[in-house]
Amino acid sequence: MINRILAITKKETREILRDKRSLLIIFVLPVFLLIMFGYAVTLDIDEIKLGVLDNDRSPLSREFISTINSSEYFTIVSEIESDSEVNTLLNRGKIQCAVIIPSGFQKDIERKEKAQVQYLIDGMDASTASIIQSYVNAATQFFSQKVVQVFISSRTGMKIEEPLNIEPQFWYNKSLDTTQFFIPGLVAMILIVISVILVSISIVKEKELGTIEQIRVSPVSSFELIAGKIIPYLVVSMIIAALMVFMGYLFFGVTVKGSYFHLFLGTACYLLATLSMGIFISTLADSQQVAFQISQVVSQLPTVILSGFIFPIESMPLPIQILSNITPATYYIVVLRDIMIKGTPFATFAIQLLYLLIFATVLITISTIRIRRSQAI
Repeated sequence: MINRILAITKKETREILRDKRSLLIIFVLPVFLLIMFGYAVTLDIDEIKLGVLDNDRSPLSREFISTINSSEYFTIVSEIESDSEVNTLLNRGKIQCAVIIPSGFQKDIERKEKAQVQYLIDGMDASTASIIQSYVNAATQFFSQKVVQVFISSRTGMKIEEPLNIEPQFWYNKSLDTTQFFIPGLVAMILIVISVILVSISIVKEKELGTIEQIRVSPVSSFELIAGKIIPYLVVSMIIAALMVFMGYLFFGVTVKGSYFHLFLGTACYLLATLSMGIFISTLADSQQVAFQISQVVSQLPTVILSGFIFPIESMPLPIQILSNITPATYYIVVLRDIMIKGTPFATFAIQLLYLLIFATVLITISTIRIRRSQAI
């Protein structure tokens, strides 16, 4: 059995190495996608374009503007002169947030009354708008604390210190860089798309060329055929995974805090699951075009939407959480983030690896049965 599997593996390896141009694309495209999406997919927002309408023009209003402008997140791009200009700038997308300081701002503060400041935020992108709101609230609170301290100090002659000093410490991702969170998800997404497409098209191509008939008349069993097809693409996909992890470190500073052996083991389990998907698709499709289309649909869409790559699974409705189990990326992303970001021990993600192996076993078994019954390959 081993000799027959190795014979098919050697044949498939020769086919992979024969087309140098395709081989170059196989290794370059995933790295290119990782770099491109790594820079594009982020929730970090800085240099928020801010417009300011100061109707008070007092020392305190200027101090308030200076406090906001000192934040690393804001860039004042326009000093607005009228309400109509605010609407124009927001409509044209020239600013993302407008700060409107009313006349009497300083007098209200000096009379110990609450001064009203209006923020107009572009809410077209709800996620960005909520982040801008949190930044604005933080800057406003910081200014309010300064005003209270100065006011009390001027009345009492005492230097007032805050009674409570909060020093948050963020574990695993101290800088709160969302790239650290997204790169493992990108690796999972690119791997599943590439591996599923490669193996499914490879087998269907043999159907179209008729070379699969030579295997049918040989003593090779269905399982041996599947194993021989999976092994070379498993090796190729492992090399692609290693390249992407290295590029993630080189371009984005995403390091592997855990065990490289665990990373290798987890990736191998994941690729067995994804390649088994490709094998199963090849039993359904009769042309490379159909195989390509099915591969894209079953690999890309569930990975992006259901795997937790972008949207937290815990925030989804219960039926969608259950549905998220259909993609192996759901489990692999947990493994990757545990190993790369947290550096946690094997026991924390062992159950995910078991799920991946079960997933692969089920699909390979179904594919083997389909091949035996209908000789689909």
